[in-house]
Amino acid sequence: MWTKWVMVCGGVTACSIVALGLATSAGGRWPLWSGYASSFIDARGRVIDHQGSDRTTSEGQSYGLFFALVANDRDRFDRLLDWTTNNLADGDMGSRLPGWLWGKAPAGQWQLLDKHSASDADLWTAYTLCEAGRLWHEPKYAVLGRRMLTRIAAAEVVELPGFGNMLLPGETGFHPVPDTWILNPSYLPLPLLTRLAFVDPQGPWASIAANVPLLLARSGRNGFAMDWISYRSSDGFTPASQPGGSAGPVGSYDAIRVYLWAGLTDRNTKWQAETLAAVPGMARYLATHPIPPEQIDSMGVAVAANAPVGFSAALLPYLRAVGSESARATQLAGVMAALDPVTRLFGKPPTYYDENLSLFGIGSTQQMFLFDRNGELHVGWTAK
Repeated sequence: MWTKWVMVCGGVTACSIVALGLATSAGGRWPLWSGYASSFIDARGRVIDHQGSDRTTSEGQSYGLFFALVANDRDRFDRLLDWTTNNLADGDMGSRLPGWLWGKAPAGQWQLLDKHSASDADLWTAYTLCEAGRLWHEPKYAVLGRRMLTRIAAAEVVELPGFGNMLLPGETGFHPVPDTWILNPSYLPLPLLTRLAFVDPQGPWASIAANVPLLLARSGRNGFAMDWISYRSSDGFTPASQPGGSAGPVGSYDAIRVYLWAGLTDRNTKWQAETLAAVPGMARYLATHPIPPEQIDSMGVAVAANAPVGFSAALLPYLRAVGSESARATQLAGVMAALDPVTRLFGKPPTYYDENLSLFGIGSTQQMFLFDRNGELHVGWTAK
């Protein structure tokens, strides 16, 4: 079996995790995943955001694929993949990147509402397919993953003048005027980029990975990551409003993943130390506050204090990576207090996004999965 999590953190130990039914069983099942799947994934393989008018996003499908691989749940993996392919990608995900939004149209029918791609979902899907091919010894997954990488590189990667290669948030809509590009720092998980540079050495992935810490350092404020940023060769990176939104620039529900990805990166991965060093603001804040901020303004100041439970779960790997064990213990205790031991879901009511962040954060804490220095995925069910 995979090495059990044994660190004592503020009274929350491996024993209490087992008692609450979070640890894997001898058969390799992952109760947290089972609870999530039963509440948020239908029989066809559609991930449903119940708080978002029962919509489905390509992000949700991509995360579902990743967690199904971590849980060795191949039947559900195939259903997730088939639903995504048939409903978001016109039946061929190797030729067409998935549209990002599916839901109920004004006339009442359920359909693809926005065919435009979302590169974070595309990257997670391609990575997961490549790793599924390796871990399950099934070449068809890896072949599809590599086909997706070719499409992503052609459609969603740009060379920013004066900076270098970078991943756009999608195929269209993020280069609104000449010399201006809109970017999302949370779309750049370093472990995935590192691994994809090995899978596709001729692609742009290594150069994008090398640019991640510099982008974070130049675009953040007071050590905090922003949700959206803009780039102009004349004045570099600045915080930006969400495309199509009316609110000002913030660091919030997107930016929380920047800390999560940095924390999940192996300490020996190239650019990991620089990436962590670019976002010290959250660790500084949590040294004196028990709950993460829900929102950081464009000057790097917390303006909404009490974030939901998913934020605390997402920060567990980050706080471990930066050595903030006291703050990590506080966050872990808060996460565990929010767990319903019957449903194995967090929060009341449990929300789609909180549960996804919690699967990443608690799954890493349980050592259900980890990324090695080269971004290769290691999962508990392969351990002898």
